[in-house]
Amino acid sequence: MELSVVFLTLGALFLVGLAADQVGERTRLPRVTLLLLCGVAAGSSGFDLLPVESDIWYNFLSIAALTMVAFLLGGALSLSNLRRHGRTIVAISVAVVFVTIAVVGAGLWMIGVDLGLALILGSIATATAPAATQDVIRQSGKKGPFVDTLSGIVAIDDAWGLMVFSFIVVLVGTLNGAAPDGALAHAAWEVGGALALGIAIGLPSAYLTGRLGKGEPMQTEALGVVFLCAGLALWLEVSFLIAGMTAGAIIVNLARHHRRAFHEIEDFQWPFMILFFILAGASLEVAALGKVGLIGLAYIVLRIVSRILGGWIGAYLGGAPADQRPWFGLALLPQAGVAVGIALIASKQFPAYADTVLTVTIGTTVAFELLGPAGTLYALRRVVRDPP
Repeated sequence: MELSVVFLTLGALFLVGLAADQVGERTRLPRVTLLLLCGVAAGSSGFDLLPVESDIWYNFLSIAALTMVAFLLGGALSLSNLRRHGRTIVAISVAVVFVTIAVVGAGLWMIGVDLGLALILGSIATATAPAATQDVIRQSGKKGPFVDTLSGIVAIDDAWGLMVFSFIVVLVGTLNGAAPDGALAHAAWEVGGALALGIAIGLPSAYLTGRLGKGEPMQTEALGVVFLCAGLALWLEVSFLIAGMTAGAIIVNLARHHRRAFHEIEDFQWPFMILFFILAGASLEVAALGKVGLIGLAYIVLRIVSRILGGWIGAYLGGAPADQRPWFGLALLPQAGVAVGIALIASKQFPAYADTVLTVTIGTTVAFELLGPAGTLYALRRVVRDPP
């Protein structure tokens, strides 16, 4: 690929991202959705304007951007935030996961879907899109208890979902008479190994970073820690999201000399996010929406219902204010790459379900990727009022 094409493509993508950002600022549209739509228009589902090599960029950018998001979400798990909202965060995140599996799984089974397949799809439905949710929060500029709680939920709910998915895989395998070997061990390593890696990176980083720049880690320090975390997670085959979140939580709680532990990550995150969301949109197969059929439509409706119901139940059990309870589930609608990753694992474990699982997951992910951020932004604007 010629260097001129690389620079022209990157320049065009950054300018498109700037335009989407400005449109989002002046309208009530989430810029995540705008960037994804730009990507759809530029990708194979649109005018096919991007070079083939952009697929390679997407793999790198998605991991880099999501690891940065994980660090920022880990920062939401400060002890002060957990003291104020910890009960609510745990209650909502757990309730949303279990209600989603129950409602989606039971609903699909009641319309005639095989029980094993229904449970697998129910577990996939628990996945969220931390990057999209975090960016909508950032775009909205909203602050307060609802935002702090939502950030904490997004930081940990995929970890719960991954663990529950592993149990569902074993359960479905048992129902089908052939439990997959090592499913629980793999989940334990992916989650436990990621936690251990996050601790191993977070402890020295909490002490060493921010010593040269008056309480704020320098860009080179922040980039070094983020990329080191992502690289080691890939090498060890553990979740880079959980590793980054754990490291971020440790740094924000132990680095007493830090004044703004993640300021530099916030500063250089956005260019990565522009490229990530546009290329994510380019990778979406919009044609998959036409293939989801009755199962896909039922999945979409049931997932929306389950998120709203689970969010309300968790908020009630967690003692959240009554005016916030209806809106947590709506704010947790985005679904993205984590769901597709889980679907790929499920399709390998259960080849008989592979076609349906991948078609439904990819098709509905397109819908939730485009519409979900609007739900998050609407919920934020309903709950968090701008000062007069």
